[in-house]
Amino acid sequence: MQFNKTSFVLFLASSLFVFSTAAQQKAKLTQYVDPLIGSAKHGHVFVGANVPYGAVQLGPNNIFEGWDWCSGYNYISNTITGFAHTHLSGTGIGDLGDISIMPATGKLLLEKGKTADDQHGYLSKFSHQNEVAKAGYYSVLLDKYDIKAELTATERVGFHQYTFKKGAENPHIIIDLIEGIGWDAPVSASLKQLDATTLVGHRNSKGWASDQRLYFVIKLSQPIKNLVLYDSTVVKSGAGLSGKKLKAVVNFDVINREKLQVKVALSPVSSANAILNLNTELPGWDFASTVKNADAKWEKELSKVDIGASNTTKKVFYTALYHTMIAPSLFNDVNKDYRGTDKKVYKKANFNNLTTFSLWDTYRAANPLYTILHPEKVSDVVNTMLAIYKQQGKLPVWHLMGSETNTMVGYHAVPVIADAYLKGYRGFDVNLAFEAVKQSAMQKTDGIDYIQQLKYIPADKVNESVAKALEYAIDDYCIAMFAKALNKTKDYQYFSKRAELYKAYFDKDVQFMRGKLADGTWRVPFSPVASKHREDDYTEGNAWQYTWLVPQDVEGLIKLFGGDKPFVNKLDSLFSVKADLGENSSPDISGLIGNYAQGNEPGHHITYLYAYAGMPWKTADLIRKIDHDFYSSKPDGLCGNEDVGQMSAWYVFSAMGFYPVNPANGAYVFGTPLLNHATITLAGNKKFNIKVIGNSAENKYIQKIILNGKPYNKSYILHKAIVAGGNIQIYMGSKPSETWGVKPEYRPVSNQ
Repeated sequence: MQFNKTSFVLFLASSLFVFSTAAQQKAKLTQYVDPLIGSAKHGHVFVGANVPYGAVQLGPNNIFEGWDWCSGYNYISNTITGFAHTHLSGTGIGDLGDISIMPATGKLLLEKGKTADDQHGYLSKFSHQNEVAKAGYYSVLLDKYDIKAELTATERVGFHQYTFKKGAENPHIIIDLIEGIGWDAPVSASLKQLDATTLVGHRNSKGWASDQRLYFVIKLSQPIKNLVLYDSTVVKSGAGLSGKKLKAVVNFDVINREKLQVKVALSPVSSANAILNLNTELPGWDFASTVKNADAKWEKELSKVDIGASNTTKKVFYTALYHTMIAPSLFNDVNKDYRGTDKKVYKKANFNNLTTFSLWDTYRAANPLYTILHPEKVSDVVNTMLAIYKQQGKLPVWHLMGSETNTMVGYHAVPVIADAYLKGYRGFDVNLAFEAVKQSAMQKTDGIDYIQQLKYIPADKVNESVAKALEYAIDDYCIAMFAKALNKTKDYQYFSKRAELYKAYFDKDVQFMRGKLADGTWRVPFSPVASKHREDDYTEGNAWQYTWLVPQDVEGLIKLFGGDKPFVNKLDSLFSVKADLGENSSPDISGLIGNYAQGNEPGHHITYLYAYAGMPWKTADLIRKIDHDFYSSKPDGLCGNEDVGQMSAWYVFSAMGFYPVNPANGAYVFGTPLLNHATITLAGNKKFNIKVIGNSAENKYIQKIILNGKPYNKSYILHKAIVAGGNIQIYMGSKPSETWGVKPEYRPVSNQ
């Protein structure tokens, strides 16, 4: 009898342990991350293995077939040409794809192959049924060689594990230092064998990043039988080689226990630093443990927002949150050495140097999201920008791998720096920061010289004049607010005037922002729907889309329209007038509702503008439609370029129920929450708890809000209220509220 009781107790304890373990596993948020979301159509997301903000993005490359392969991978492909260690995510221009490694067997094929059925190339077909993509892990079966490829990573090290078929003939790996993505092309490279299991080298390339310099070490889990070096397709003798178009074949007698492991560490500084990165971050060979550690790093970051929603919504939400943390990526070594924009090496910096600043996109929501969820990153971002300012003479515009690409319009490092200061961040040189943002506004390029004289930019003198001017006005507003906080009265007054120059482009007769010629007349002919990519007055857009780009002064924009009613009537029309962009429009203009383009960043704030006119329920209708139509858990689940986190940051904010219309006034406008609850874990272990009562597909309208136990009638919330921690209850209903957010005193204020 005693034996049975003991057995029962042991059984119960064992069962509880198993249940507890299963519950813990079920509770992991990384299970909801699907890196394949956004990998089809125009999403352009990175697919592979990485850790949050890591220097390494290790993943497969397909045959490059054009614009939709900017990340190196598109879901419609069934080819793999190798596994490269650097990738962009969501961009509209292709680059990187450095240090491609391809495992193979049988006859040596030195070319990568040009088509899926090219038998003379080393590429392999694959099936998505044999592909696994998770946060920090990727695996796929290479059909041609019957090799299972598995990838994981640390911050600066890519870790490959290849499982060969037993008795595989002539097992080898191909190291391709020619291969790059899109516009990338090699400039110089080197490869040298150090010992039986170690290779070192470098790859310099020119592409979108005009002067990219990367150093690496490759460590193998078993000795090399022999190394064959190629300059293009010509065999070169010796243990080392330098040139422009280098490849190498590493041969093995047999693969020990059928598993070959390869570790590749990167450095922007030197091969010696790459070795230091390898020995520091990944000295051992435990692949499973490295996968577990990568998963834990993602889990830690994802856990900053714990939500209640359907599993599908969780999948979309946590994948979006994951996408916001691929970049900006580390661009320094474990000892804090980095290579600056001036190509000089800076030793032991007191911050983490970063790269991949897609600022035309991310200043709108992705960077503001960091100020809530990743306060430890904010000062690194600002300090990197200030270092770039000192090295290249201006703040970054679109910075990539130590090179300024000058892509897109505006000087949008300004709102990022100003927002950080205005939200209380002080981990940087404030005087240098103001000097840098002011210098951005005093350049003599792209029409800024006209703005300096408080004049409009003539459309017949400067291309994309309207888009540039509207973006400049936003940035100038941010400088004005920064100056005001620093008691710089003259600067505040001057930049406040510049922030209002948007009014010069508003034609009251047609009620659109449009190009004005040097003689003061409007450019004709004029079509508010037409768009000519890089050839008109707008940047990837038309007049319908750009007329609303005044987030710094929505009240002023409403006055231009003649008041709330005409403003709302025009705004309603944006979502109903049929788009007719023309043949030469940008493919970035996607995710259309009428002429509204969710797939392109200049419009991301527009749906929230109704709140400024006292009609927040119209925002709710549109947010729910956008969520339904343009965000899903499928590979084509993004309607446009992910743009280094911005498309996803829009979703993360909107799902929680609010959005930063003005990127630097410390306020977020309410829309309609897509979640049932969310807990944001903040600095100092504070928490901001969002509880949504009565939420459903029908109950999409906010009825009332209770903030920290008190009724809250405003249709916006301040940043300081969120980061202080607390509780907010949002009550939902099936009909618009007649009172919440309606009165002028309840509406958002552009100038907080």
